Amino acid sequence: MVKIFIDPGHGGSDSGAAGYGILEKNVTLQIGLRIRDILEREYSNVSVRMSRTGDTTVSLNQRSNAANSWGADFLYSVHVNAGGGVGYEDYIYSGLSSSSRTAQMQRTIHSEIIARNNMNDRGMKKADFHMLRETNMDAVLTENGFIDNAGDAAKMKDPAWIEQVARGHVVGLERIYNLTRNGNAPATSTPAAATAPATAPAPSSGRTIYLPASADSWRIYRVNDAPVRANAIGQLRPAKFGGLSYRIVANGNEPYTYIIDTADFGRVKIYGHSSTGAVIR
Repeated sequence: MVKIFIDPGHGGSDSGAAGYGILEKNVTLQIGLRIRDILEREYSNVSVRMSRTGDTTVSLNQRSNAANSWGADFLYSVHVNAGGGVGYEDYIYSGLSSSSRTAQMQRTIHSEIIARNNMNDRGMKKADFHMLRETNMDAVLTENGFIDNAGDAAKMKDPAWIEQVARGHVVGLERIYNLTRNGNAPATSTPAAATAPATAPAPSSGRTIYLPASADSWRIYRVNDAPVRANAIGQLRPAKFGGLSYRIVANGNEPYTYIIDTADFGRVKIYGHSSTGAVIR
């Protein structure tokens, strides 16, 4: 049984950062509770505890002591940022090497969250934060956007975004610990992305779309959504894998769009005009 400790940052008298009518303590609790609920409902070999499940004041020492005394295998400390930036970043303890086990976990988690949160990628970082320094288990602190940035704050108000961010955290753990999905798990890690199209697109004639390694990321969309940036539900990362190839299930409704099946997002749409670097075979 894998023991996961979830620490939603701040709470109670400590509101954390604030912006655009929302408080960090509330956003982190929403994400943390959803991580817990997905793990407990959809996986059979995991046990979860949290530093708080409501709007309560919990000191840093109380949080780290609770995780240590329970003997957690892994800790997520969930936060949102402030200070004039934009986008997502995560941290491991500054005393760890970039080749450490925790750093390897961070890379997996980072890629899964970035693939889903539709945010600027600020990278993987290290810091001397209490929850990373004073805990005995592997630990990653996530900063899920800037609450004082209008674009990031708008995402934080969207329950669909909370869901995608939580699932990014969960799928990172699934990959790291080989968590076993049970009968309650959806067919894909992002069920909303796999919604069946209202109208059947044209058949594809068995073609393949190749996304070259020169592309760092490639936006994907729900089958019925227009392929514009605001509609993106995640990103594929060809550069990470030396290029990616997918069988084209069908043509999309718009010119140069194609429907593909992905492991993490299910059936999605992708824009593949030759000017993007995509190759249709």
